[in-house]
Amino acid sequence: MASVTQQQIQKFRQDGFLVLEQFFSAEECDSMRSQIQKIVAEMEVPPHCRTAFSTREEEQLQAQGSSDYFLTSGDKIRFFFEKGVLDEKGNFLIPKEKSVSKIGHALHAYDPVFKQITHSPKVQELGRKLGLERPVVVQSMYIFKQPGIGGEVTAHQDATFLHTEPLGRILGFWIALEDATQENGCLWFIPGSHTNGITRRMVRAASGASTCVEFVGSEPAYDDKQFIPLPISKGGLILIHGEVVHKSELNSSQSSRHVFTFHVMEAKGTTWSKENWLQPTPELPFPSLYT
Repeated sequence: MASVTQQQIQKFRQDGFLVLEQFFSAEECDSMRSQIQKIVAEMEVPPHCRTAFSTREEEQLQAQGSSDYFLTSGDKIRFFFEKGVLDEKGNFLIPKEKSVSKIGHALHAYDPVFKQITHSPKVQELGRKLGLERPVVVQSMYIFKQPGIGGEVTAHQDATFLHTEPLGRILGFWIALEDATQENGCLWFIPGSHTNGITRRMVRAASGASTCVEFVGSEPAYDDKQFIPLPISKGGLILIHGEVVHKSELNSSQSSRHVFTFHVMEAKGTTWSKENWLQPTPELPFPSLYT
């Protein structure tokens, strides 16, 4: 991997994203893929996915179970599924390795392979080049984008979900573990859209509410013509500013689009919102990116 130039960093500040092809080697990508295969092979389906939908009350308990499972996943390795892959008893209708949508949100902390990638010397060097003084890792996810069913991710800004004061302190690292193409659901961005702040926030709902999180504010209608696709080869890294608008389409192709992604916050002079769904815990305070 060639070192990042000041020119590229300038481009990142201007666009809100930066494509770095071949940042990771094919071997590094394959080690993440084989590690995730092991994790999926040992996966137990969470109980809340297994309750039969019978009464309204059970449905509410199920929803509550799902929301607790999600809300407490910040310091664990947990499994989230595509729609329609489980029957009402929680049995897989398709092979389980093809049913998982994502695994999150603490692979970087508890899995040796993903921890090594997250804190790899080249990632740390990139952080320093970007001028990060006290970066901490807030979350990580493995995203599968399964063939034929990998759902679309509608236009959004990461800071909607990971809010900081001031804004501009969140940075996503998005690593293609396979070629990401327009056919299998690569990312699309609106260049320069990271300069207008955010209009919507996802916050923890008051306890006792029917949902675990709620949205405050509204997402503007984005003009489809403003988005540009960013296909990227296996091993490529896309840096994503916390406020840049991006999306990905449904994967209607026959090939998956595996990705490992993690988010970093510049902790110096920054307040992490107490209303964010994701909170550091005594077991897992946000670890420093620099080792």
